[in-house]
Amino acid sequence: MIAPLLAIGSSESVLGKKPQILAVIATVLFLIFVIELVRRRRLVERYALLWIAASIVLVIFAAWEGALDAVANALGIISPPNALFLMGLGTVFVLALNFSVAISRLSEETKILAQEVARLDREQRRIRKGALSGEEDVVIGAVESSVTNGSAEES
Repeated sequence: MIAPLLAIGSSESVLGKKPQILAVIATVLFLIFVIELVRRRRLVERYALLWIAASIVLVIFAAWEGALDAVANALGIISPPNALFLMGLGTVFVLALNFSVAISRLSEETKILAQEVARLDREQRRIRKGALSGEEDVVIGAVESSVTNGSAEES
């Protein structure tokens, strides 16, 4: 198992060094960009871990020429670019599931908040309506009436 990995790592690159250097630079810049988004609080740490992990994997694949070949061999895939597409598709599925869970949770929280705002708005209108007509609020008036009636009866 180790012998094929060593043979893959020692083979000459078909594309040369320039594309590899550009890939390393691009992936490192992406990693720096993600870290900067976290630093500026534009990306929540919860999601940042996912993106940082993906960036590190991309940096490894860009820096180590035989990494993709090794992964393809380990998965039993003949063509390394197909392994890359498979990993990309898997990553997209994981991200989509993660964001679907987050959206579902946020949707439920939004519904609860909207109901609470509607309840508070209705209560505020009822209090204003009672204050404008010179009457006490039903709830407040009932408590105050019972307190004043109770003390009046005792005297």
